[in-house]
Amino acid sequence: MYDITTVVDIEYSDAIEKVKLELAKEGFGVLTEIDIKATLKKKLDVEIEEYIIMGACNPPLANEALKIEKEIGLLLPCNIIVYRNNGKTIISAIKPREMFSIVEHKEELENIAGQVEEKLKNVISRL
Repeated sequence: MYDITTVVDIEYSDAIEKVKLELAKEGFGVLTEIDIKATLKKKLDVEIEEYIIMGACNPPLANEALKIEKEIGLLLPCNIIVYRNNGKTIISAIKPREMFSIVEHKEELENIAGQVEEKLKNVISRL
């Protein structure tokens, strides 16, 4: 599996705010927010349940990774999704170790990927 996932018993909008709060505690900022529901409605006129993709970045760790491999930017920022499915709110984060398995400098980046993954696990565990 390439994700760290939890199901929470809180409303969708509250879950988004809680994710942002917990990310900040681990040194992440949310750089992007893509409202998939709104985008699909606008572009395709289809209805889906709420779904957002947040791009989160831990600047010191991103900086260290970029020093090792410039192309790592293709895998940044780390995506976190919050969505509704059958009345439940689901939150998932990417596992950086899995994502970084395709990079050229795996050994040098393993420690950074591990640090990011632990921080994301901490976030998900507190939701």
